[in-house]
Amino acid sequence: MQSVTASAPLTVARSILNAARRFPQSVAVEDEDRSLSYAELADRLRRVGAVAIREYGLSAGDVVALLSPNRIEYLEIVTGLAEAGLVVATLNPRLSDSELRAIIDDCRPALAFIDPTLDELHRTLVQDALVPTVAIDAQYEALLAQAGSESTLQAEEFKAFSICYTSGTTGRPKGVVLPHRSRALVCLASALEYDCFGPGDRFLSMAPLYHGAGFAFALAAISHGGTCVLHDGSDAEGIVARIERGDIHGVFMVPTHFKRIHDLPGERFEGFAERHALRTIISNAAALSPRFKQLTVERLGAGLLHETYGSTEAGVVTNMRPDRLLDLPESVGTPFLEMEVEIRRPDGSVCEAGEVGELFARGPYTFIGYLNRDEETAEAIVDGWVTVKDLAVCDEEGFITIVGRAKDMIVSGGVNIYPAEIENVIAGDSAVAEVAVVGLADEEWGERVHAFVVPRPQATLDQDRIISRCREALSGYKVPRGITLMDELPRNASGKILKKDLRALKPVA
Repeated sequence: MQSVTASAPLTVARSILNAARRFPQSVAVEDEDRSLSYAELADRLRRVGAVAIREYGLSAGDVVALLSPNRIEYLEIVTGLAEAGLVVATLNPRLSDSELRAIIDDCRPALAFIDPTLDELHRTLVQDALVPTVAIDAQYEALLAQAGSESTLQAEEFKAFSICYTSGTTGRPKGVVLPHRSRALVCLASALEYDCFGPGDRFLSMAPLYHGAGFAFALAAISHGGTCVLHDGSDAEGIVARIERGDIHGVFMVPTHFKRIHDLPGERFEGFAERHALRTIISNAAALSPRFKQLTVERLGAGLLHETYGSTEAGVVTNMRPDRLLDLPESVGTPFLEMEVEIRRPDGSVCEAGEVGELFARGPYTFIGYLNRDEETAEAIVDGWVTVKDLAVCDEEGFITIVGRAKDMIVSGGVNIYPAEIENVIAGDSAVAEVAVVGLADEEWGERVHAFVVPRPQATLDQDRIISRCREALSGYKVPRGITLMDELPRNASGKILKKDLRALKPVA
């Protein structure tokens, strides 16, 4: 009997197009100055695909680069190009010139959409690579006006829709190739898990849209009839004031946002929980300290904060829901919907509860490989399971705690030391705003433990007290040999601490 199917493919734009049929006049995306209804967004994303296919002669599978800060057009460009079967390389607009040149050489785009406010050298580098460019200004609007709005849909759910370049915290950036299906399913699962991505919900999007999680949560906001509210800037008072208007139901923040918000005076939050409409706060991209979790619950309200762990390669891997957040403040929770997680020993066997090992995950949200990196893809995808070399431990109840990256593990005197354990102890000091622990080269021990600490504003930080605190809570070999005070820790745009930059400082103990 011949197999017949009437199913439609799961793609990044199909949910938006379906939502436009249900809620054509509802606002899909807005910023402080303007907005697009679902009907307008659906029309414009179709026109974007038509521009690439008909005006520039591109065909399914071609790569298009997008180089822009957050703006309303970002979502329509990515989804419109992707739905036409093109693959969008979402590039960090703050790349150095050498980084941009290397990425262009890696992905070889056939077309580029560029924000006109970017540095002239960036635009010149793209054009010097013989890549046609579209400025996201009057040129872009004229092209859309001339293009037809009839469908150019060629997307396939298991094929790539984007290439998201890693931040390069462990080396040169790699192009993570993401399929339509994985992001479409992340949006569906997020609507179930986070309670802020349904019809009529308004989600505040502050993270860079070129970042995997930043785009995924913004996409989830417009996949089911909600509104993505773009907020420009990371000023703490501006964020708090925007939430305080009382029309935001969900927000995604990285640790940098939390730190800046909690640097505000405590009295700023008196009665704040009664003035906002938040149901969900998602923390992701890097570990959020137990202190910031406690402060978030105290200042913004209980039952809101989710600690989510994932990676661009594996998608959303685990989530710690609000009901257990403060019971297990160092944990990232249990596996996310439809995800499987194993903690493995070096020989591939599964660890017992309480035993540290390498975290492997598999599920419907994973990537399909690194662009032009077959060897590194084979290291990351092992028998259908994805690893990014994070080390973790699982307790008897199934709650998972990340203890660091394999690359960041400190080996001192032949003993393995996991920085997260030390960082959590130091972060408990009331004068500490942030801390990062690394291993520095040592002739006698191989590596020695060193802490980089950012004091809280107006706080007096007693280094001897911190060392004493560590001695009380930790084995002697885990106690830092030195402490360096800093105004801030180096981070990438995703909020992850750049430990390689800290190690490069080579402080003296």
